[in-house]
Amino acid sequence: MGPQSVDEAAREFQRAVQDIAEDNSLGALARLERALRFGDNRRWHSYLGYCIARERGQVRKGIDLCLSSLELEPDNPEHYLNLGKVHLIGGNKDDALRVFRDGMTRTGNAALADLLERLGTRKPPVISFLSRDNFLNRFLGLILVRMGLR
Repeated sequence: MGPQSVDEAAREFQRAVQDIAEDNSLGALARLERALRFGDNRRWHSYLGYCIARERGQVRKGIDLCLSSLELEPDNPEHYLNLGKVHLIGGNKDDALRVFRDGMTRTGNAALADLLERLGTRKPPVISFLSRDNFLNRFLGLILVRMGLR
């Protein structure tokens, strides 16, 4: 792989990141795949994982790709963002929140804080000694919310 292909791969990656910021994950996916053809860079795998999960619905593969990037750079907040977003795509909000909180603990990134704030935190169960998923807790919680008491 020559210097031109390395430069081309880096340009494609930067364009892919810009596409993701503009909510064009399909274009980003094409650019990332092109960039990775020039040379494999595990740091880019978390972005690829996010795009694959979002565009192709391959959540498990997306998680694996994000985790491989996170192993390489555990202090990079973008990997936590991408992994958490993949969990959200897969419908697993609890794991997404855990990943975002881990990222906040390790990096203190403002984007992670904003995302955590937007997702919100859950109120404690109405009856604390019962599990959150218990029918009584769910039913009483719904009633109290509709009455405006919670």
